[in-house]
Amino acid sequence: MNVFNEKQLGSRSELGRRRLYAMAVASGIAVANIYYSQPILGLIEAEFPAQSATAVVPTATQLGYAFGLFLLLPLGDIVHRRRLIIGQFLALAVASVLAAVAPTAALLVVASILLGASATVAQQIVPVAAALAAPERRGAAIGTVMAGVLSGILLSRTVSGLVGEHFGWRDMFWISGPLALVGAATMHIALPNLTPVSGLSYRAALRSLAHLWRRHPDLRAASIAQAVLFASFSSFWTILALYLATSQFNLGADSAGLFGIVGAVGVLAAPLAGRIADRRGPHSVVGLGAALTLFAWGVLGSWASIPGLLIGVIVLDVGIQIALVSNQHIIYALDPQARSRINTIFMTSMFLGGAAGSALAVAAWSYGSWSGVSLLGFALASVALCITLRRRDPGAHHRLP
Repeated sequence: MNVFNEKQLGSRSELGRRRLYAMAVASGIAVANIYYSQPILGLIEAEFPAQSATAVVPTATQLGYAFGLFLLLPLGDIVHRRRLIIGQFLALAVASVLAAVAPTAALLVVASILLGASATVAQQIVPVAAALAAPERRGAAIGTVMAGVLSGILLSRTVSGLVGEHFGWRDMFWISGPLALVGAATMHIALPNLTPVSGLSYRAALRSLAHLWRRHPDLRAASIAQAVLFASFSSFWTILALYLATSQFNLGADSAGLFGIVGAVGVLAAPLAGRIADRRGPHSVVGLGAALTLFAWGVLGSWASIPGLLIGVIVLDVGIQIALVSNQHIIYALDPQARSRINTIFMTSMFLGGAAGSALAVAAWSYGSWSGVSLLGFALASVALCITLRRRDPGAHHRLP
């Protein structure tokens, strides 16, 4: 069994600022690919007017990401992670080229699935940051990398919309390919030679996911709480463009994109939350994040104006980000030899929560307009806060599902 312990790793590789920032940039480059197709979907449909498959391109990317989370993330514990990360970036570059040259909508859908799956390399990098960081600085390291992830998410739609509008949708994928190669080169230079932390086979690694879920109550609590919080977050962003288009505002989809830039405050919140979690413990910071999310929905539901939306989205993004970073701080401390598999459980749960939140938001909008969506977001945030408060109770571990 080819296994290393953290003390040996720490003695031969130090997580300096350059390495940490390189990991943050690479993570942002990777995750941005999930969202490139959303602003340029109309341009894609215009090129393939008789091919209904174009409508599912963003969904195909998301499905590819979901498959990648479940099927690829466990590899981080059982193979050489530096090689794995570089390999996924190379696969991302190939998928980008396939998307750029796709002659039909069906082939573009296939390329989008590959893009989504390869983009999960961002979630391979986060556990590496946790492993390389000293325990007392783990939260700050995770927060810095997650700030890179959030930057990639926020900037992707803006960049894609601009490139698509002025150059064409295919050019966005021609740009994303070389960016993926930059990510591969950066990780080749920045990452140390990380040997596997487990000697499990791939099949055994997948089977162990259920065991890890049963074994770690903190993993269950963090996964469920973050899934519910992300459902609340997704419900806002799913309906925002529809809400802004109503007679109350009469704003277009480009305005919804500008709200994403406002949410960039969360980029600053992520590393700050990590540092606070290092000093005061992550559980209380998760509770603060859930409370801020609850407060945000109170503002969004009661203050129907642009200033209300601006304040609400800032508080919402900050709350979600500090809860996410702090929950990751908790789960990465549970089992150093299973961080990638633990991240598989956590991120898959979060992704499913986001998908459920989007579906519930559409239904809430249909039945109750913005008031219904606000009530949904408030209820979800309340559930997350209750889970977090129960987790702080030492006896709560035995009561969680």
